Amino acid sequence: MTTDDDAIDAASMLTGQSLPALLVLDPDGQPHAIVPGSQLIQQLLPAYIAEDPLLAGVVDERNDADLAEHLTGLTVAEWAPRHLYPPPMVGPDARPMEVAALMTRTHSPLVAVIERDGPQVTLLGTVTAARLMQHFIGAP
Repeated sequence: MTTDDDAIDAASMLTGQSLPALLVLDPDGQPHAIVPGSQLIQQLLPAYIAEDPLLAGVVDERNDADLAEHLTGLTVAEWAPRHLYPPPMVGPDARPMEVAALMTRTHSPLVAVIERDGPQVTLLGTVTAARLMQHFIGAP
């Protein structure tokens, strides 16, 4: 998703693909930030619940559906938290152990795979923690 994309579309992609985070690209298509799903959920919560999580236990569940309305008309840049996480990136020839070490060091559930051609960066894809774990343990 880019910073200019619709927040509802980004939320649909996050949920539809069960992603742990969003890789946000700038308007030029360059990796801009990794935003963990937990941080995006936090942006949906009313401020009083974020400040006092005990209040979440007394709020009527009918209000849950209203949270999506907060995304209406917002771009990804407006939805994302003010503090963004720089995207960890590897080249296309990075070995799984290198990706794992980078994920561990950056505490990111997602790593961007890029190719550089001088100053130009092309996004080739991403590696998720779940996919990397699948590689290491051989799970289907």
